[in-house]
Amino acid sequence: MPPKASGGGGQKASSRTKVSEKVLTDFTSNLAVLQDAGLPIVRSLKILEGQTKVGPFKRTLVGVYEDVESGNSLSEAMGKHPGVFDSLYTNMVKAGEAGGILDTILQRLAEFKEKSQKLRAKVQGAMFYPVVVTIVATGLLGFIMVFVVPKFKLVYSTITTPDGRKLELPAITTFLLDLAEWLLKGTPDIPIPGLVILPIVAILLFVGLKLFFRTPPGRSMFDRFKLNAPVLGPVVKMTIVARFTRTLGTLLSSGVPILEALSICKGSIDNVHLQTAVQKVHDAIKEGETMAEPLGKSGIFDDMVVNMIDVGEETGELDKMLTRIADNYDDQVEVKLNALISVLEPALIVVMGGAVAVIVTAIFLPMLKIVESIGG
Repeated sequence: MPPKASGGGGQKASSRTKVSEKVLTDFTSNLAVLQDAGLPIVRSLKILEGQTKVGPFKRTLVGVYEDVESGNSLSEAMGKHPGVFDSLYTNMVKAGEAGGILDTILQRLAEFKEKSQKLRAKVQGAMFYPVVVTIVATGLLGFIMVFVVPKFKLVYSTITTPDGRKLELPAITTFLLDLAEWLLKGTPDIPIPGLVILPIVAILLFVGLKLFFRTPPGRSMFDRFKLNAPVLGPVVKMTIVARFTRTLGTLLSSGVPILEALSICKGSIDNVHLQTAVQKVHDAIKEGETMAEPLGKSGIFDDMVVNMIDVGEETGELDKMLTRIADNYDDQVEVKLNALISVLEPALIVVMGGAVAVIVTAIFLPMLKIVESIGG
């Protein structure tokens, strides 16, 4: 009786199991090294399963190991776990098995995932600073409005002018004091503090928008907005183009037929407008046409990309041209993100400083009036 993989805890992973991209990338890279060294695939899987920490991915590897040991191909075994090994992954492995170049395909797959992971990390890292600054600024302004401004309202309510009249506050000061009171106590008609109302409204708005964006019209609207947003739109567009071209180039260089590769790419894209463009390309190629023209009409791919794809089709090196486009766009995304951060940093500081300046001005304007009335 053949030995079973250890450490599975007697339970296989569900087909819906999810693992991090880093874990899958490391596994792919290590499997490529073991295959390049000439080890049998069953032995390679056994080694990697033994090195994996107890958890969902270890249980997945146990299932893959047992299926391969039972006579299934690696792609078939991985295909039973779509939550971990998506269609892109399994089809590339299938192409590698068919061509007898599984080690090469795994290495390409590892490189593809590493570059995709780096691109995602760049975008997330660029968004980290603005988000943190915004949260800190909001917290600081909220602290001032809740704990500082109300004390001034109490002070101003007891001050009178030299002629005995009640101090008349400037409009901006009155608005600021009323806003602080609303945050703490609400209004006479609705005695619910604004600090309670605002989070509830924000949550309802978030949930409502999320549900709306799940509908076909909402999804289309949101995806269009992401592509055409004033500041982030070009970065988003470059990012999805880079991911599409790298995915398609990797599939084609691995021997996956172009129609099948386009179908896989369409399934891995999270923008409906690019999905539509890819479907039009698929239909055009099926009719014997080229892919450059429908891509150009989509409005997502610029002229340079369309021309490079056209040249790649004419020369028979479409896979290399697509990879070159992806590398170029990765570099451009990094440049644009750095430029965006360099603009956002001072802009956020100016906005935060301006908000604090408005509050300080509103608070101290009445004091200036008192000083002027005393001097007069």
